[in-house]
Amino acid sequence: MSEVFEGYERQYCELSANLSKKCTTAGALDGEQKKQKVSEIKTGIDEAESLIRKMDLEARSLQPNVKVVLLAKLREYKSDLNNLKSEVKRLVSGNLNAAARDELLQSGMADTLTASADQRARLLISTERLNKTSDRIKEGRRTMLETEDLGVSILHDLHSQRQSLLHADNALHGVDDNIGKSKRILTSISRRMSRNKWMIGSIIAVLVIIILVILYFKLFK
Repeated sequence: MSEVFEGYERQYCELSANLSKKCTTAGALDGEQKKQKVSEIKTGIDEAESLIRKMDLEARSLQPNVKVVLLAKLREYKSDLNNLKSEVKRLVSGNLNAAARDELLQSGMADTLTASADQRARLLISTERLNKTSDRIKEGRRTMLETEDLGVSILHDLHSQRQSLLHADNALHGVDDNIGKSKRILTSISRRMSRNKWMIGSIIAVLVIIILVILYFKLFK
């Protein structure tokens, strides 16, 4: 999650809790003190609206899966801010007599503050759930990146093995060629040896015949 968004979020939660306390205090005041407190509350609400706008801009600049989570938070914060504005309107329009004011404090303000407290409790629960969802998204993204890195490593290994097989195939072709050449050489040598045997045999036969002829003439002539 964005650290910038979290910073704005902390500021808003602190400001919202402070404004709620001021609304409770202003409800028990009269005259100038009440006006001064209401003025402080309005200034705080302006700051809260500015923080919400900043959170909205920051959330919309992030990735879609994170943006969805943060915008859901913003809807809760906007609802909380609207409750604070409603309390301020009741304070501003409250030039009522003491009895009406007491009744308002006991009924309307109490209900509003209770609703606001419930709203903030729901906000905290929603925030916790959204944080858990964001953590699961981060974990899923981390797992996806690890899987992608593993896939790239496997593809690299397969490519290396393919290159090795190609080199081995080329080497086998070279061996086949050498074997073919050796076979042709041996065949040529064998043929030459056969021709040489016939030539030697012929020469020996001629020499034997010559010797026999010589012996014949020496013995019988």
